[in-house]
Amino acid sequence: MTPGSISQKVVVAKSEIVREMLAGIRTLPLGSERDFRADPRMVAAGESYLRRGIEALIDLGRHLLARGFGKPVPEYAEVAAELGRLGVLDPAVAARLRVMARYRNRLVHFYDEVTPAELYRILSSELADIEEALAGLLSWVAQHPEQVDTSL
Repeated sequence: MTPGSISQKVVVAKSEIVREMLAGIRTLPLGSERDFRADPRMVAAGESYLRRGIEALIDLGRHLLARGFGKPVPEYAEVAAELGRLGVLDPAVAARLRVMARYRNRLVHFYDEVTPAELYRILSSELADIEEALAGLLSWVAQHPEQVDTSL
């Protein structure tokens, strides 16, 4: 695949989804695990917000790889690894994104093994990892304006 132009429209859209999902998570009752689990709808909402936020984040990374580097990467965890290898993300951030990608796969394929307790822990203490990965991707885009198609 030949590198092309990164679509600013895609970057903005995927970034906005990540931010919306994080905002949604912050509306949940995360003061305590008991509060979070009191209403099963909150657990389901938290799971959905988290999964969708991770998916949008990985999709943004996939777009950067495909369009910016001409590297199509189908597997979510490998998107994160390749972003680290190519210097788009700091290796430590890429490693955390890889963990997130694998957790997304658990949410989708092994949903019956995900406990409300582990979901609460992630939602209440690990959102900074998502924010840091998003900031890293957007920083790379900002540092490479020549590769961005700004036409909408």
